[in-house]
Amino acid sequence: MNIFAVPTKPYLDQKFGTSGLRKKTADFQQENYLENAVQSIFDCLTGFEGKTLIIGSDGRYYSAHAVQVIIKMAIANQFGHIIIGQEGILSTPAVSHLIQKRQAFGALILTASHNPAGKEGDFGIKYNISTGAPAPANLGDAFSDRCSKIDRLWMIQSPDVDLSYQHEETLGSTLIEVIDPVSDYAQYMQEIFDFEAIKTLFKNGFKMTFNAMNAVTGPYAKYIFEELLGAESGTVINGTPLPDFGGLHPEPNLVYAKDLVDLAYSENAPDLCAASDGDGDRYMILGKSFFVTPADSLAVLAEYIEKIPFYKGKFYGAARSMPTADALDAVCHKLKKECYQTPTGWKFFGSLLEDKKISLCGEESFGAGSFHVMEKDGLWAILFWLNILAITQKTPQKIVTELWKKYGRVYAKTYSYHTNDTEAVTHLLDSLSSRIPGLIDLSFDDYSVLKASIFNYTDPVSNEQTTNQGIIIDLSKGARIFVRASGTSSSGATLKVYLSQKSTDIQSDPKDLLQPLEKTAQDLLQIQKYLGDKVEITET
Repeated sequence: MNIFAVPTKPYLDQKFGTSGLRKKTADFQQENYLENAVQSIFDCLTGFEGKTLIIGSDGRYYSAHAVQVIIKMAIANQFGHIIIGQEGILSTPAVSHLIQKRQAFGALILTASHNPAGKEGDFGIKYNISTGAPAPANLGDAFSDRCSKIDRLWMIQSPDVDLSYQHEETLGSTLIEVIDPVSDYAQYMQEIFDFEAIKTLFKNGFKMTFNAMNAVTGPYAKYIFEELLGAESGTVINGTPLPDFGGLHPEPNLVYAKDLVDLAYSENAPDLCAASDGDGDRYMILGKSFFVTPADSLAVLAEYIEKIPFYKGKFYGAARSMPTADALDAVCHKLKKECYQTPTGWKFFGSLLEDKKISLCGEESFGAGSFHVMEKDGLWAILFWLNILAITQKTPQKIVTELWKKYGRVYAKTYSYHTNDTEAVTHLLDSLSSRIPGLIDLSFDDYSVLKASIFNYTDPVSNEQTTNQGIIIDLSKGARIFVRASGTSSSGATLKVYLSQKSTDIQSDPKDLLQPLEKTAQDLLQIQKYLGDKVEITET
């Protein structure tokens, strides 16, 4: 087996953000584009010779080729043990669990999460460290810097590894282990949740539909829900991972999972509808004719967390991303637990979880997790809900309504404005920042501004500072606007506008109640002025 150096030239657009490197698939298919990113990661790491690297993918287009490239490069760079899922498949939370279980040095995950796949879609790569958490910001910055300077990479000449079956083989001095991608994760879920209680729930006639969106969680869901828990065959739909996700946009929300939403609001609705995303780290919950918002779901998990034996006596506190409506805060206050607000990006929860400041965390984009793994975990959240339903024998609507009666309701809506004009988004945010002093006491038809500020964050554990993470505008009547630029798109720019309003009125239609706040946000942010009409607008 020959190890050889390959001369290369840098691509200056290779910037690792909070979710790794995401670009169009065509970008990754350029000569040495993927290879440069992988080698830059390896060049920034130390002490991994002879150690274990885990490789996983969500099965999207180009993954099969990319996995083989990474195997050969990892061997050339002297990793001693490579663990990879059969057919290259491993969900993001499953990878995080395997890192901890196998005491791996780290992992490379091929995913663009909830972004569309296929030749015309997106591709991505991210690195997770030895705790199972995504690479911290300073390491991501180092990857980006190295990408801008790289001039060589290391490779071996070898046939591709057959990933179609579970086995072990040795290439050079490196052990290659192809494993069942599902079994370790499924066993861990049985250690966390009361599977016998959930089995009884299904045995007594409980009906559920889970939409895997032709993405990575299909095999996991079929085994866990239909085989282990006894849900009827066909509970899992769109359960086969496809390179293009069957043309679906694998984001579990009211827009992209509309067929599931329609089912939940139909006469034939099952007791629970749920979905997960491309790499398995997001989720959505619906009862019969009832949508559970991410903020309300997180609050419910906090309310019931110590009813789950795995967490008994281990509820240290909780955290939410700043854009997430603050339903969680009231539960934490009642339970006398700290509630932290972090910037968007799962990595910001990592130090809080590791330091046992929190046991539970979540974000408005349908992600939630706990200290069980250092990533958000969609199937875990759905199993959590199933366990709660088994314990309480109540419907999702009843559980959430009881939460509202106890703590009040927080109405929320998110607008995503996607444009190819990145400068327009920058100009809007810069203008708004410069106007902050003049916003105070500004009055509109329905609201007045009480406070406005730029969201800066200091990590409570490391004291690391993260600045300019968005703009918070607190209004009268318990209303809030939060605005920021999103970094998860592979092209263009997305302006995110988050609206929320607390109310003791728990029966209003969210559309009606939030309409005055929507108008205020338009007037205050001057979105039309800066972004014009050439924008794609998504409401969730």
